[in-house]
Amino acid sequence: MRKRLIITAVSLAVISLLGWIGFSAIKSHKTEFAVGSLALFEKVSKLLPIEPDTKKEIEVVNSLVQELTLRDDKTRVFLVLLQNNHELRPGGGFLGQYAVVKVKNAEIVSAVVEDANLLDQRIKDADIKVTPPWPLQRYAQAKRWLLHDSNFSPDFPYNAAKAEYFYRLGGGREKFDAVIAVNADVFNHALELTGPITVPVETFTYNAATGTFSKSSETKTFTSENGTLALEEAVEKKFLINEDIDIPAEYKQNRKNVMKLIAAKMIEKLNHLDQITKLAEFAQSELRTKDIMLYFHDETLQSLVQSVHWDGSVTTDWTGDYLMVVDANLGALKSDYYMKRSLAYTVDFTGEKPKANVSYTYNHTATRGDWRTSDYHTYTRILAPVGSKYIDQSRRHTGGVISQDSTDLNKTVFGYKVDALIGRELETGIEYELPETITPDNYRLLIQKQSGTGTIPVTVTLKTKDKEYTQSFELKKDLNIAIQTTEEQKQ
Repeated sequence: MRKRLIITAVSLAVISLLGWIGFSAIKSHKTEFAVGSLALFEKVSKLLPIEPDTKKEIEVVNSLVQELTLRDDKTRVFLVLLQNNHELRPGGGFLGQYAVVKVKNAEIVSAVVEDANLLDQRIKDADIKVTPPWPLQRYAQAKRWLLHDSNFSPDFPYNAAKAEYFYRLGGGREKFDAVIAVNADVFNHALELTGPITVPVETFTYNAATGTFSKSSETKTFTSENGTLALEEAVEKKFLINEDIDIPAEYKQNRKNVMKLIAAKMIEKLNHLDQITKLAEFAQSELRTKDIMLYFHDETLQSLVQSVHWDGSVTTDWTGDYLMVVDANLGALKSDYYMKRSLAYTVDFTGEKPKANVSYTYNHTATRGDWRTSDYHTYTRILAPVGSKYIDQSRRHTGGVISQDSTDLNKTVFGYKVDALIGRELETGIEYELPETITPDNYRLLIQKQSGTGTIPVTVTLKTKDKEYTQSFELKKDLNIAIQTTEEQKQ
């Protein structure tokens, strides 16, 4: 049974990883990839068992592998959302591309990748207008809600449904078995496994005097430190800084050929026995940190994925204290690459009513602006236990605080606008009353992590009439925190 953890992790890792380095590589190396996939499964079966992290994970893996490796001649269709978390959105990263992947008899039989803006244009051409969420209207001047903005909730099952909805509005006809979201950081993390990859990159030079273009090529090395940045430079930079120039179609079409080359080299490096266990561990880590999130239409599979928190959902049945801080980069380019965040959460039980104070600090580490970096502009939402009441804007930020109860998420949501300048640190936050059901006795706190934010240092302080407790954590995945406040619990 433990071997199945490796098999399923490898399956998910391959699907997700190829998403970010270009499914188009499968078209060029389709037979090679299919044979490679079968070889992986055969090699995995010979490995010694690995230790599972939890019994629940084994149960989930057991069910997923049965579904993903069935040889029943049934085609299973996956919608893969490719999200760039250097431009953070509530559901992970900016949704720039999506892929429709078909799997049959444990092989990927087809994969089609498209820019989200092409589908969005078809929605516009059909004169379909969907009202966007209020922050998108107010701060991004969005007139329509489209696929590229569909992940505006911190709850992935909701975003998955929205992505399918916009896919259909854009003329898509596939019926999906599952939706998978993959953040750009997955590419960097995969390069930690493969090591540096060097490939030729096609580019062009423009002669302003003659108005002519000429092809050129340069060699680039992609590493775990610079992977996504180097890829952005290879496929986007010249097109963004020359957006006023009518660039020939052939250059636009060829600019992402580098992804095919990277994909081929990655497949070659990963298709070795000594890499399979590492690849499984890699996929497991990406699922835990929400850089990969899964949604299945099969209720049994979805329930199992949810039980190990691989579904990216906002918990609705938690009865203790709760906190989630959610950012939405609105017009700040790819500046999230430079944003370092820290969180301090204080709960005070010394007064008549319990009070919570959230301090969320943004450190913009960039030294200057450029084609992908600017001052940071975000609409921040703080999710708290339903029934919480706003008291004070205790830290400075640009916009006023808006408070509302979300029946879908079973939370009270506080929202406000933040502007953090390049090279500076900005502390923001609010204070609010907690429901009286939150007490210091048997105190439990769930802090949920936003997809795409990396690791955030967290300090939690609990003040009671008898004592003050402080603990520090790293928010790499959802944190379930218990603070013992009575002698009985310590014994």
